[in-house]
Amino acid sequence: MSKKASTIEEQIELLKSRGMTISNEEKAKEHLLDIGYYRLGFYWYYFFEDEENQTFHKGIDLTDAIDLYYLDVDLRNVLSKYSYRIEVHFRTQVVYFVSNKFKEDPTWFCNPRIVDNFRPDLYNNLKEKNIHIIKHHHKYPADTYAPAWKNLEFLTFGQILNIYNSLRCEEVKSEIANVYGLKDRRVRKKTKKKTIVIKNYKILRGYLAAILNIRNICSHSGVLFDYKQPKGINSIPDNNYELKDGDLSSLYASIRLISFILSKISLNRAHELIANIDRELNKAIAKNPKLKNIIKSHAGFSI
Repeated sequence: MSKKASTIEEQIELLKSRGMTISNEEKAKEHLLDIGYYRLGFYWYYFFEDEENQTFHKGIDLTDAIDLYYLDVDLRNVLSKYSYRIEVHFRTQVVYFVSNKFKEDPTWFCNPRIVDNFRPDLYNNLKEKNIHIIKHHHKYPADTYAPAWKNLEFLTFGQILNIYNSLRCEEVKSEIANVYGLKDRRVRKKTKKKTIVIKNYKILRGYLAAILNIRNICSHSGVLFDYKQPKGINSIPDNNYELKDGDLSSLYASIRLISFILSKISLNRAHELIANIDRELNKAIAKNPKLKNIIKSHAGFSI
């Protein structure tokens, strides 16, 4: 049976019984009512001395978990901005290259000879709720669909990536991957002792899937600093962004990847991203040095 709800006072007493210091109980009540006991648990978890019994290291204060929480918020805010820049740019490339490849079909996204697995429900939702698509159909009542450059603007990053993956034409997918400086890669399989070629559009697909994971965490207020990609980040074809060693699934590896893709859009923005991340990390560690080892061990940063 699930545990019963507890009052703020009971939550504070439970934390104290487990060895946490509550230096300011009134402020602690404010934080617990603001952020929530359950969410803060994702952050004070890293201050446990005994995970099984959920007891804290000596000298751990609730403010330590709060500081880690706000670092996570700040990192999400930074990465949300730059991952959105990538999302917009990628959408633009898909619309531009595919629409010009198939000039005679402005609604190519629903053509099964061009795109596999078109989902009419996505468009019907836009047709019912999106003011711009509604206006299009008022103006052109005979159109079943608005052209790609109108309706794809309102699809999510994940939906655009699915359309890209579903394109039948490898040539146009490769052209889009070229925009990001990606070339076909030869990989030698040790087990089969032969070389295979990984197409550049498949490399881009993997990169963007990893960036989409980060984007979704930022959009839905997930815990970011200790996030692990389901698959490690593949080798990045630029020594300025390649992760030489360390955890290829870590947040740091994801940030290196985001920086690389961003550099193909705007080198200034890529430098800006790295500077902003460094600023947030340094600010958090200067305020609370206890965070340094957690950031190194769980986010993969070399600090």
